[in-house]
Amino acid sequence: MTSSGSRQFGDLATQLVQESRRSTLTDTLLKYNDSLVRTVIREQRNLEDLINKAIAAQPDDAAFTGDEPALLLYQTAILRNKRCLLAYHAHRIDRLRDMYWALGAALPALLADNNDLRTRLSPHEVDFLREYNASVMDFRGDFSSELDIASSVTHPPRDLHALVRVIRDCGVIQTELGSIDFRKGQRFMVRRADIEHLIVQGYLEEV
Repeated sequence: MTSSGSRQFGDLATQLVQESRRSTLTDTLLKYNDSLVRTVIREQRNLEDLINKAIAAQPDDAAFTGDEPALLLYQTAILRNKRCLLAYHAHRIDRLRDMYWALGAALPALLADNNDLRTRLSPHEVDFLREYNASVMDFRGDFSSELDIASSVTHPPRDLHALVRVIRDCGVIQTELGSIDFRKGQRFMVRRADIEHLIVQGYLEEV
């Protein structure tokens, strides 16, 4: 039990798991709970101090077995907290990866100012997305002329080319036909692999 006498070891870490469950049930990514994560980490350090004190309190001539009730309690609490912390962060990373691919591997759209997702992320999660995106782009570039790994696999295209209408200005895009300046209201017949991500992001619509 904690020093307050009203909360058991592991209760705070359990709240992180409950947040993950709530996120799954509502199909949303909740704001990163930095204060709760830090509190659980502080509890971990306090538990480690208690273990060290319990070990130091052992008589010098006593055979140390490590199975004293207090030590078992503290170690079990540490392991439980660790599992909860890992589960919480693994859940958030999985959600971020799903959101990344749902937008066609378009990191700028995911972290855009008009998307409130960034306000719900920790700085480390933003760094993860950037590094993950860099790895995907490196891998994608090896065979981009044959396959677009960001395109949908549940609804494969019927044609290699698509007639699209520009819904929002998206600037100059490099295609197999050369550079095209996509401006609102215009129509183009282009290779699907070149503009699939723009359809996913809502810049273009297929006609």
